Amino acid sequence: MLPAIISSADLRALNTFGISEQAERLILVENEVQLCQALAVAKQHDWPVTLLGGGSNMVLAGPLSGLVIGMRSRGRRVTARHSSSVIVEGEAGENWHQWVCWSLDHGFHGLENLSLIPGTLGAAPVQNIGAYGVELCDVFDSLDALDRTTGEIKQFDRQACRFAYRDSVFKQQPGRFVILRVRLRLSTQPIPTLDYAPLAAAWRNTGLQQPDSRVISQLVCQVRRSKLPDPAELGNAGSFFKNPLVAAEHAAALLGRWSDLPHYPQPDGSVKLAAGWLIEQAGWKGYCRGNVGVHRQQALVLVNYGGARGADVMALAGDIQRDVLARFGVELEMEPQLIGG
Repeated sequence: MLPAIISSADLRALNTFGISEQAERLILVENEVQLCQALAVAKQHDWPVTLLGGGSNMVLAGPLSGLVIGMRSRGRRVTARHSSSVIVEGEAGENWHQWVCWSLDHGFHGLENLSLIPGTLGAAPVQNIGAYGVELCDVFDSLDALDRTTGEIKQFDRQACRFAYRDSVFKQQPGRFVILRVRLRLSTQPIPTLDYAPLAAAWRNTGLQQPDSRVISQLVCQVRRSKLPDPAELGNAGSFFKNPLVAAEHAAALLGRWSDLPHYPQPDGSVKLAAGWLIEQAGWKGYCRGNVGVHRQQALVLVNYGGARGADVMALAGDIQRDVLARFGVELEMEPQLIGG
């Protein structure tokens, strides 16, 4: 049975930035059948459709016309066991951090560095989420998605997803695919990734000699909480800008002037720079303008102090982008998707 469609729904509680915008119509679906029914109703009435997961990687720039579909499907399972790994499958509406905790409770390893990332399992491949040296694509097996152009349910392996840094085919073709469920290949033995300096230091301070994924998860949560604001307390969409990739020559020129600029050479010869460092050096860290600002502890995070609109957030983001470009010759690209308006 199709759930009720809510008219003139306030989306403030459904996006982590806490931006109050209205959806002309909102429906929360709990399974694939309800999703297809909702899409059929939208097609019948010629309503545009917006898909909404956990609302953690978006900026609402205005009211949303048509039908907003919130994915609330649940379910977790082990689909295959191998000598040193398992395939685990989860429905798109699963909370990401709870999914990580479930995997650790079952003795599966590989997601601990991705602990406490807000959002849903279904949204994770869109952004190819990553943190502390691990990306989703590192443990990805496959997913099922509904192709709205054909009505077919397709299976995507890692290659078909076209994963890149904070990117995928689902982000490149917004609105075409609805991710239904995701499968990951996790290890049955600890495989710690401790390349990130603060995480490595926190691990050394434990004095533990044997790798422990649950402890690493707890440390990741501590590091994240020390640097990133809780969306439940201060509205935000996590890291607002991607770490930019620049040519090696450009990076060398910048390092000639700022030797402490964090930089990470890439396999293709480019160099990844720390966007947060660039923003902080430009003087934006802790900046406040009305109801929006840059977080006092992490320059990568824009925050809503209460009552901010999407236009306020985007105006501040644009000023930061222009300033960083003028100072360093580096273009910053925003991570969250701009929706509505």
